[in-house]
Amino acid sequence: MEAARTARDTAAPNAVVVGGGISGLLAARELARAGVRTTVLEASGAWGGCVGSHVVAGLTLDSGAESFATRSSAVADLAAELDLAGKIVAPQPGGAWVQLPDGPRELPRTGVLGIPANPWDPEVRRTLGLLGSLRASVDKLLPASIGTRTEATSVAALVRARMGRRVLQRLVAPVVGGVHSADPDVLDIDMVAPGLRAGIRDHGSLAAAVGAQRRGVAAGGAAVPGAASSGLQKAGSAVAGLRGGMHTLIPALLSDLRRQGVTLLDGTRADAVERTADGWRVSAGGTAYDAGLLVVAVEGPAAIELLAGAMPELAGHRPEPGPDVSLVTLVVDLPQLGARPRGTGILVAPQSPGVQAKALTHATAKWEWLAAQTGPGTHVVRLSYGRGDTRHGARVRPEPGTDGELFEAALNDASMLLSVPVTAGDVVDWDVVRWGGALPFASLGHKRRVAEVRSICAADGTLAVVGGWLSGNGLAAIVADTPNQVRQLLS
Repeated sequence: MEAARTARDTAAPNAVVVGGGISGLLAARELARAGVRTTVLEASGAWGGCVGSHVVAGLTLDSGAESFATRSSAVADLAAELDLAGKIVAPQPGGAWVQLPDGPRELPRTGVLGIPANPWDPEVRRTLGLLGSLRASVDKLLPASIGTRTEATSVAALVRARMGRRVLQRLVAPVVGGVHSADPDVLDIDMVAPGLRAGIRDHGSLAAAVGAQRRGVAAGGAAVPGAASSGLQKAGSAVAGLRGGMHTLIPALLSDLRRQGVTLLDGTRADAVERTADGWRVSAGGTAYDAGLLVVAVEGPAAIELLAGAMPELAGHRPEPGPDVSLVTLVVDLPQLGARPRGTGILVAPQSPGVQAKALTHATAKWEWLAAQTGPGTHVVRLSYGRGDTRHGARVRPEPGTDGELFEAALNDASMLLSVPVTAGDVVDWDVVRWGGALPFASLGHKRRVAEVRSICAADGTLAVVGGWLSGNGLAAIVADTPNQVRQLLS
């Protein structure tokens, strides 16, 4: 059998990046800017990972991330560096809704993870009722130590202790399910809302801490990088997008990498990683790529599996896989939706009967540029499936399996959530995109596990592991964290 070929050039420092998603591309960019010759290996035939695209009814649409959080400037700064600053757009006003067991309600716009900054805001009171708002307002009377003294706590434990069960069930659970595909009982609050518990100690209450994060202020008065990326992205105005879609970021990034001489190899799956006298050897499809520096930018379980042989101290830090998420995009000819019956979209409380989706985005109501592109009467609606672990009153029911089953579920759910009948005859085109375990899952204690992984990498000095499973869910968190980790590697 022919010996594995070796891709090696010792004339200058070099690096291999495993994974061509947004984290891998950002890592490669930071390495190249530092003068490091860099090769990126991507297993699939597509770049960008969760910042992808697909074509439905002749429209090129986002197949993953469709907005970014604005309480951090990370994504906007990147867009400016890639000459895309002029394409940054805000969503249409109007906000989102939440589907509750007793019907739809407007979702409060001044919250983080659905936690309200003011329990007496009219939208909050309508959703919680008088008794719910009264219980939530007890938060300001509680000692700041409640919910902050333990090393780690869940989203649900913090909200339940400070604001009560009604806030948890009617506001937080729908948002957490829609954004993170998880139950708030199992999510680490410090990962999905970094700085929030510190804000309670600084400002005296959970509501005040939420208000401070909404203003982009953390403990000590500094901006919170990525805080909004894990908060209430689908309601309020703390997000922005790119005209043409977030996927337009990827061609611009690839063009920048090629200008800097980065070698981009798609369809090249890394099979094994081993130590060498000079650093690292990555084997992929019969070719060995040698490098002094290694960046692994794939999902958590795959990253640990790839590195476990060469770095046995990482073997015990394999994270839980993220939930499987399916996105159903419908392009419909339905002029009635021009009234935007649920604003920019609707999140679904897990205990709501008769609805299988966890969220619906009315994309043409959210983005003016897309509405102009589709023209009057044509609308783009995207429904998300795959809630993961749900406990707050949800009935266990099987998720739709085949594409056909998802399409039928989407028609039913869109009709219920939008209060406008959506039939197969209204559909111009549709598509299903599946993300298998790609959504980061920050279970309780995840912050500590992240710190341990990064401590092991820092001690090695030639390895960095990056991605949403470490930085936290959301494009802003990834864009802020990845270059920082590479700079630490280079230092």
